[in-house]
Amino acid sequence: MSYPAVQGAGDSPQPAWFYPSVRRRMASFVYEGVLLFGVVMLSGFLFSSITQQRHALKGLHGLQAFLFLMLGLYFVWFWCKTGQTLAMKTWHVRLVDRFGQPVRRWRASARYILSWVWFLPSLGVAEIMGHRAGAPLWSWLLGGVLLIAVAGRFSPGRQFVHDLVCGTRLVDARQHPVRRP
Repeated sequence: MSYPAVQGAGDSPQPAWFYPSVRRRMASFVYEGVLLFGVVMLSGFLFSSITQQRHALKGLHGLQAFLFLMLGLYFVWFWCKTGQTLAMKTWHVRLVDRFGQPVRRWRASARYILSWVWFLPSLGVAEIMGHRAGAPLWSWLLGGVLLIAVAGRFSPGRQFVHDLVCGTRLVDARQHPVRRP
């Protein structure tokens, strides 16, 4: 189900926005996690082949930085090219800027970095509490994700915090086709 948004008098002259429900965006989020498993596996293989890494804990921080960059390339490339990752295509969700145009590279990069707000606060709290693995860590992560998802239901256009800060929005791809500038 898509939710139409009403434009105010100060908005640019465009048709009303149709936003995907939070439920549909969260389904896309979960499916994205499944698809990212393959991206992480291929990136890890590439890193270990290039660096001749033989033990998972040797060069751990280098691997983490490499994965961060590879995930960033994945998201930024898809968001700039079509506004949709593979999971977003499945769930008919598209990323656009505030004017309905495809996002530029700098905006997509900023959105990728700010999207870590889904995980970093929860990971920080878990670290402070001494929960580094197992059920307590996953509980903190799940709690943080649910908190941000619930907050998205009450924000303007039901957008998440990183979209509000970056000037992007998730729209229903069936209602808003790709428009090139």
